Amino acid sequence: MMQFIAQNLAPIMFAGLFVFLLLGFPVAFSLGACGLFFGFIGIELGVLPTSLLQALPLRIFGIMQNETLLAIPFFTLMGLILERSGMAEDLLDTIGQLFGPVRGGLAFAVIFVGALLAATTGVVAASVISMGLISLPIMLRYGYDRRIATGVIAASGTLAQIIPPSLVLIVLADQLGRSVGDMYKGAFVPGFVLTGMYAGYVALLAIFRPKWVPALPLEARSIREDNGKAGLPSLLVLTVLSTALAVALGKNWAEVVSWWRGETVTSVPTDETIVVSMCAGVFFAFVVAMINKVTRLGLLSRMAERVTFVLIPPLLLIFLVLGTIFLGIATPTEGGAMGALGAFIMAMVRRRLTMSLLKQALNTTTKLSCFVVFILIGATIFGLSFQGVDGPRWVEHLLTGLPGGQLGFLIVVNILIFLLAFFLDFFELSFIVVPLLAPVAEKLGIDLVWFGVLLAVNMQTSFMHPPFGFALFYLRSVAPDKAYIDRVTRKEILPVTTGQIYWGAVPFVIIQIIMVGLIIAFPGIVSQDKVEKIDLNKVKIEMPTDTGAFGSDPLAPPADLQPGSAAADKAEADEQKKIDDLFK
Repeated sequence: MMQFIAQNLAPIMFAGLFVFLLLGFPVAFSLGACGLFFGFIGIELGVLPTSLLQALPLRIFGIMQNETLLAIPFFTLMGLILERSGMAEDLLDTIGQLFGPVRGGLAFAVIFVGALLAATTGVVAASVISMGLISLPIMLRYGYDRRIATGVIAASGTLAQIIPPSLVLIVLADQLGRSVGDMYKGAFVPGFVLTGMYAGYVALLAIFRPKWVPALPLEARSIREDNGKAGLPSLLVLTVLSTALAVALGKNWAEVVSWWRGETVTSVPTDETIVVSMCAGVFFAFVVAMINKVTRLGLLSRMAERVTFVLIPPLLLIFLVLGTIFLGIATPTEGGAMGALGAFIMAMVRRRLTMSLLKQALNTTTKLSCFVVFILIGATIFGLSFQGVDGPRWVEHLLTGLPGGQLGFLIVVNILIFLLAFFLDFFELSFIVVPLLAPVAEKLGIDLVWFGVLLAVNMQTSFMHPPFGFALFYLRSVAPDKAYIDRVTRKEILPVTTGQIYWGAVPFVIIQIIMVGLIIAFPGIVSQDKVEKIDLNKVKIEMPTDTGAFGSDPLAPPADLQPGSAAADKAEADEQKKIDDLFK
C-alpha cells in the first residue's frame, strides 16, 4: 500500500487538493494545507528530501519582492477611485443620450462605457456595480427586456478581464514567466473584437426583436439645442475629422518613429499604432472643444461639447497608462502608479475626492491585494511539494499524450478551464491550473503570450456562467428584488429575478466561447512581437586568420602591453597607486 502511494503521490496529491476545496475551506489555506500535508507524507515515505521545506521561506520572500505584482494594488486603487468619483455615471448618462434615439441605444451605451471602464479601471466588480446602479433602472423604466438588460450589464463589466489593464493578465504574466506589457499588447485587439461581438448581438436584437431593446422616448432625451434638435451633425463632423487625423497618423507612424529614433523603422506593433492614433484624434477633438468653449464661436453643439469633455479624461488616462507601457516609456507597475495618480487628480478636479472615498478605496484595495498574496503563498507551498513528487512530469505525460497534437491539447485545456470556472474564480485558476499547463504548452511549441490571452478569454466565463458567476452576484446585489414605483414615470416596476439574470448571461457566455474558437482558428488576432528564430545548428564561430595587432596568438594582449614592457610597467604602477590611495 505504501509503495503504491509513493509511486502515485502526484495524482493522489492533485485529487487531495480537490477534496480540500470541496470541503469548503478557503482556497489559499486549502493549497497551503495540501502542500504541507503531502510534503510531510513524501518525506516520511522517502520520496522527498528532508531539506525540501527549507526552501519555503525563500520562495515566500520572493513573492514579497515581486515588483510585477505591485501593479495589482495600483490598478485596483485607480479603478475604485474613478468608479466612486462619478466618472461612470457621467459616461453612462452622456453616451446614453448620444445613442438614445437608436433602438438598443442604452445597451450600446452600456457596452461602450463597459469597454472604456475596463480600459481605465481593470476591476470587474466596480464596472458591474456602477453600471447596474446607474443604467439598469433606466433600461427597466423604458421597457427593456430584463434578460437583455442584465446580460448586457454583466457581460460589459467582465470586459475588464481581457481589456488592459486587466488584473488577470498581470497574474497570468507572472505565472507564465512573460512580460506584462507583452500580455497587454496581445490582449488589446481580442478585447475590442469581443466588444464588437457584444455590440453585434445587440444590433441583431434591434433588428429582429425591436420590442426587447426600444429607443429612448423623446421626453427622455435631455441634451438638446435651443432649436429643439439633437445637435448631432457637428459631433459627426468632429468625429470624422478626428478619425481622419488618427488614421493618417497611424498610416505614417513608422515614419514618425523613424524620425524620432534617428534610424529607419519599417514596421510598428499594431497595438502601439492604435493607442497613439486614438490619442492624437482625442487631443485634436479636445483642442477644438476648448477653442469653441473659450471663444464661443458655436463650432460645436451642446451634445458634441458634452461628449468631448466627458470622454477626454478617461481616454487621456488610457494613454497615460497603456500608451506609456506600449511605447516602452514605463513598466506596467510604473504605468499603474501613474494611473492611480491620474485618478486622484481627476477626482480632485471633479471635487469628489473626500476622506470617506479615499478610505473606502484604500480598504478595498488592501483586501484584494492580501487576497491575491495569500492565494499565491498557498499556491507556492503546493507547487513546491508537487514539483518534489514530479507532478509537472505526470501532468506533461498526461497532456502530451492526447491525440491531435497542439489542437487536441488546446481543446482539452479549454474544456477543462471552462468546467473548472463553474467552481473557481480566475485568481484560483491562474495560481492552481496555469503553472501546470504552461510547461506542456511550451513543449508543444505554443507561444505562451498567445496561450495566456486565450486562457484569459476563457476564464472570463468564470464571471458569467451560472450558478457561481461573480458578475451575476454583483448584479444581483444591486438589481431590484422587490417591486417599486419609478420616480420619473410613477409606474410600478416589477423586480428582477435571479433566473432572469442567469438566462440573460447565457448568450454572452456563448459569445465568449465563440471568441475562444476564433483565437484558436485565427492566432493572428493576438498581437505578438515577431522574433526571428535562430537555428543553433547553423551558427558558426570562426577565429580570425590574420595575426593583426595580437601577433600569432589571437588571445594574447597587444605587443605594447606585453609583460615587461614600459607600458605594462606604467599601467601596473598606476593601478597600485589607485589601490594605495583607496586605503589611505
